[in-house]
Amino acid sequence: MRTIYLDYNTSTPIAGSVRDAMLPFLSEFYAHPSNSHWQGRAVQEAIEDSRSHLGSLLGCHPSELVFTSGGTESVNLAIIGVARAVAIQEPDLIPHMITSSLEHPCVLRCADELEARGWQVTFIGSDAQGIVRLEELEDAMRENTRLVSLIHASHLLGTIQPIASVAELCQEHRALLHVDAAQTVGKIPVNVDELGIDLLSLSGHKFYAPKGIGALYVRMGVTIQPILFGEGNEGGLRPGTENISHIAALGQAAKLVGQGMELASDRLSELRDRFHTQLEQLLATPLLIHGARAPRLPHCLSFELPGMEAAALEQRIPEICLMPAPTGSYRHGRGRVCSTYASIGLSADEASRTLRVSFGWNTTEEEVDRACQLIAAAYEGLAP
Repeated sequence: MRTIYLDYNTSTPIAGSVRDAMLPFLSEFYAHPSNSHWQGRAVQEAIEDSRSHLGSLLGCHPSELVFTSGGTESVNLAIIGVARAVAIQEPDLIPHMITSSLEHPCVLRCADELEARGWQVTFIGSDAQGIVRLEELEDAMRENTRLVSLIHASHLLGTIQPIASVAELCQEHRALLHVDAAQTVGKIPVNVDELGIDLLSLSGHKFYAPKGIGALYVRMGVTIQPILFGEGNEGGLRPGTENISHIAALGQAAKLVGQGMELASDRLSELRDRFHTQLEQLLATPLLIHGARAPRLPHCLSFELPGMEAAALEQRIPEICLMPAPTGSYRHGRGRVCSTYASIGLSADEASRTLRVSFGWNTTEEEVDRACQLIAAAYEGLAP
């Protein structure tokens, strides 16, 4: 059975040149980067080269980047790191954080952790297109607001948030802005200075690097505290021996996507629209596209299948790797609509009919066409 992979939002394959960049650090260059001998220096140079490539992709100085084990650690370091810094700087303050119902669970769980530590937390919603309302964000701001954490693009919907406008509000209220950019870095232009971001989390396996590597951007002058303790690596913010092979891979991936982003974006949006058009024709019924009138990632499509549970359909098309709607919320358990779908007004039934497909550099037109045919055939086979 030939697999058609349409789940690039969840994870991407390792690009060939990225794999090649890893190999020397899995064989001959195995020294510890803190060592002063020639091999240690060579390894340290490789780390800084990767930091430079990633800095070029994000439009920041390399020294503002901290390598982590992935997006989740980056989010934790940003949010909990800010909380620890605020506790030191303003020990008598009861601080306030704002986040949204569109967030990945790692952000939501960090928000819960801050509440457990005495922070006040406000969760703002979105409009029906999956975009946060700036007026709701402004109304949520308080004198004690110290942090706003928002996702750049929804991992479920693909909708892109107005981060530059959010940053202006944060600056007016002297609150730090953390952005979870796991779904946007390497897929659309993300320049931290142009967007006005203070802290940004990213994950390598979302843009053709391996799992287990990510980074946190910390704007120069922003103070956070470490959440792990050991030797003072990564500017004192991330102890532990650096994962050299994966850092080299992340740097190469950053270089690769930076060079090919514009062409890839045009091609992926064509594949997305091709999938949408063909599936509608085959089903002879219009699809309800989530966030259709909002800015969206070029490679991502979230839609409802009329009268059909997505999970049942997925079981009939094992050839295709795609994502049905989550079956519950970590806060409320199975059977409850996840916060993202609830935020755009979906009922439990509507959410259960939702599928997400996401395309990547390796996706072909033939795969898109074949996927539409398989989905349509399975749909007809399950229709009452």
